[in-house]
Amino acid sequence: MQRSNTWIWLLLLALLLLAPGPAGRFLLDLLGGLTLLFLLLPLLLGAAGFVAWQVLQRRLRPCPACGFTSTAPDLCPACGSPLDGGSNPTSSQDQLDASNITIDVEVVEED
Repeated sequence: MQRSNTWIWLLLLALLLLAPGPAGRFLLDLLGGLTLLFLLLPLLLGAAGFVAWQVLQRRLRPCPACGFTSTAPDLCPACGSPLDGGSNPTSSQDQLDASNITIDVEVVEED
């Protein structure tokens, strides 16, 4: 049975890392880069997922007839009724000029 040469490889690696030569510096730089990659990759993926979710939410429009939410441009895929006609999710009735509107308030007394 052959004996494992694990200690020899570990000592050789330690000598290479401790040596002031270019190979030791290269290995340290490589290990530092891989460590940063593994630490920052989940953060970058989380940020990309958040941005993708926000873009998807802006493209979703609810159907005025059934309430189904989809990204369909013209017709609701659930009920077939036409969606409001522009790419703007708010209709033109929601955008009123506040200076031309009068609100009448009626006071009702309760007994």
